[in-house]
Amino acid sequence: MPSVNVVYGNKIVVRSVGPVERVLRFIAKPFVQVWVNRDIVQAILRRELSERFKGSAVGWLWAVIAPLLAIAVYTYAFTTSLKLPITESASMGPRLGYALFIFSGIVVFNFWSEMAFRAPMLLHEYVHFIKQTIFPSDMLAVISTLRAALYTLISVAVMLLFQLFATGSLPWTVLLIPLTFIPFMAFLMGMSWFLSAIGAFTRDAGYLMINIVPIFMFATPVFFPHDALPAPFDIWIYLNALTGYVEVMRDIVLLGKLPNPYVYGWTLATSVFSFYFGYWFFDRYRNVIVDVI
Repeated sequence: MPSVNVVYGNKIVVRSVGPVERVLRFIAKPFVQVWVNRDIVQAILRRELSERFKGSAVGWLWAVIAPLLAIAVYTYAFTTSLKLPITESASMGPRLGYALFIFSGIVVFNFWSEMAFRAPMLLHEYVHFIKQTIFPSDMLAVISTLRAALYTLISVAVMLLFQLFATGSLPWTVLLIPLTFIPFMAFLMGMSWFLSAIGAFTRDAGYLMINIVPIFMFATPVFFPHDALPAPFDIWIYLNALTGYVEVMRDIVLLGKLPNPYVYGWTLATSVFSFYFGYWFFDRYRNVIVDVI
């Protein structure tokens, strides 16, 4: 039943909200915030993109040159110099090189590492906006994720073109890339909300990520297939959420097969949890953040 409060002689009806409606409002809140602040998001995103390669002679071509150079180095190092065998048993497909195997993992890992490095100091980058204006600080994680996603998509496009050139075809499953890329964006956005809130209280979060990220490079199956690990580590490695995203990416891009439903379900679960837990954590301390950064 709604309650009635009287303020200065005026009746104000306050409708009680049930638990189901509160949950639905919480689920919709991040998306509503993005829609309401879409103009700000677009303006700051354009600004960040224009400044990314500001002063460079070739500008945005670096976004293409960098992944091309990486593929070239991996191809030379692992298929020419080291003479590593390329076999189906290594989960690389009949005509795919070890270079593509590594690069597909690097693409996923680099997306995560860029977000992990930047998130703890994200609010400090825009401290003047947050303190001096009515600025939707929760949108910074959205902007940061969209910016990193654009560079990652360029790397994915380069990888697909290289694969097409090397093999003469692409599997139909590449059409499913959005089904893994969008959940991964949600996962990283939630991580960014959480780390940026922590980073507002202590700069140690940034130093911690500087030391953790390199460890995750070897704790994630970037250079090896997960099934190369002995039991039970081949299962435990999925506790590292990045493992699922790497495996799904390789399944649909390199091997041309549908991902394992349990692995894909795990990636969706981690995405939903990270997204909403991160937003809940940030939203809880939103008003305090203004005073501590």
